[in-house]
Amino acid sequence: MGTAARPGFDTEALRRGIEDHTAATLLSLYADDAEIHVVDHQTQPSNPKVLHGRDEIGAMLADVYSRDMTHKLEECVVQGDRVAYSESCQYADGTRVLAESMLVLDDGKITRQTMIQAWDG
Repeated sequence: MGTAARPGFDTEALRRGIEDHTAATLLSLYADDAEIHVVDHQTQPSNPKVLHGRDEIGAMLADVYSRDMTHKLEECVVQGDRVAYSESCQYADGTRVLAESMLVLDDGKITRQTMIQAWDG
C-alpha cells in the first residue's frame, strides 16, 4: 500500500519573494484563510495585530515591499508542517529591522504565521 506525497513548502519562492521584493510571490504561499499575528513595539504579545485572509495579507505585503529597503532571508528551517525563518531588513537611512517568523502549513500553504519584529533605536 502506497502513501500519497504531501505537498512541500517552496522555500525558494519564500527567498525570491523576500529578497526580490515580490509581494505576489509571497502571497502565493498563503492559504486563502491564512492569518498573520504580528508582535512588535506597537502591538504587544497580549494584543497582537492580526491580519485575516489573503486580501489583508496582500495589502500588508504590498505596503512593506513598496518601501525603500532591502530584505534578506537569513535562515529557514522546515520540519513537517512547521517553518521557522529569520529575515533581516535595512531601510535606505540605515535603520535595521529583524523579523522572526513561525509558520503553520496545511497542504504546503501557510495557514498561520506568528511574526516578531524589532527595529533599531
